[in-house]
Amino acid sequence: MTWYDHLYLGEKAKKNHSRILEGLKKGRLQPEVYVIVPPLNGKNVLEILPSFMLFAPAYQNTDFFVIGVAVTYWEGLEVARQIVEELYGKTGGFCLEELIDGNDSDL
Repeated sequence: MTWYDHLYLGEKAKKNHSRILEGLKKGRLQPEVYVIVPPLNGKNVLEILPSFMLFAPAYQNTDFFVIGVAVTYWEGLEVARQIVEELYGKTGGFCLEELIDGNDSDL
């Protein structure tokens, strides 16, 4: 698992970010925690996944790049909206790699 240098956090996630991030790093089950990652299928802008999927057997060999963390799915939607809004504002499009690679120092 790789972390974005300028990790986006929802309001609830900010309050407990140390505990949440430590739990994710150690593979602890956190039912209400969601992560925002680049699309696995290449067709979306982002994906919001329940954190337990990071540790599911089907994804054991996947190196997830975590861009955002939220507590509850609804907060995950808000964090994803914030990322997409900033993405479009900075790049004029929806190419996530442009924001991450090209403008990383601006965030």
